Amino acid sequence: MSRTVTEIQKFFLSSPRYAVVGASRDQSKYGNKVLQWYLKRNLLVTPVHPKENELEGVATVPNLADLPAPTETSVSIITNPKVTLGLLQEAKELNIPALWLQPGAEDDAVKGYIRANGLEDKVLYGGPCILVEGDGTRKSLL
Repeated sequence: MSRTVTEIQKFFLSSPRYAVVGASRDQSKYGNKVLQWYLKRNLLVTPVHPKENELEGVATVPNLADLPAPTETSVSIITNPKVTLGLLQEAKELNIPALWLQPGAEDDAVKGYIRANGLEDKVLYGGPCILVEGDGTRKSLL
């Protein structure tokens, strides 16, 4: 039985930890806006960035494998599809429980990888944005 988009959103937002891949120092970019969304809600979030040591005052890690607890961390991805594909492969190996691909982070190759690897119940993709739907989903968990 596959989960609905709403069920995956609830599962994603039930995690004790979060990570954001694709955040930068540019506050006008969506990666930074997603990172700020978590911070403004006092959620435990780790930015993943290969070059920066900190973003928005939070220490970064260079890759998903360096997250403190990957198997307890839901990951927001705001990257181009070629980067997203590699992240999905790494996330699968690390048994990351849920991923939310923000609009623009996927293409046909990414969608094909999700389907071919049985990740449909773990990955949100194809449109919903945490900045738009995150608060409503969090309220439904209370």
